[in-house]
Amino acid sequence: MVLDNGAFHKAKRLTIPENIVCIFLPPYAPELNPAEKIWWLLKQEFICKNFDNIDELGKHLNSIITEKLNPKIIKTICSFQYLLCKF
Repeated sequence: MVLDNGAFHKAKRLTIPENIVCIFLPPYAPELNPAEKIWWLLKQEFICKNFDNIDELGKHLNSIITEKLNPKIIKTICSFQYLLCKF
């Protein structure tokens, strides 16, 4: 299993089955973490925007997710060549 270096992935109380091997990404490697591309896309929609309250922020985020993200788009954004290889 490939994981980022989040502290919650290394918690002492975390029990990892013997048949699972964890491979940690380098501390800062957004080019290796597909989720980073989704975050980048979402962040672009918040540049130079101000919200009067949390409800407006929530509505804006919901509209972005509804309009900009679907399984096809996510697959296109997150399809790194190393993920498409058969091991």
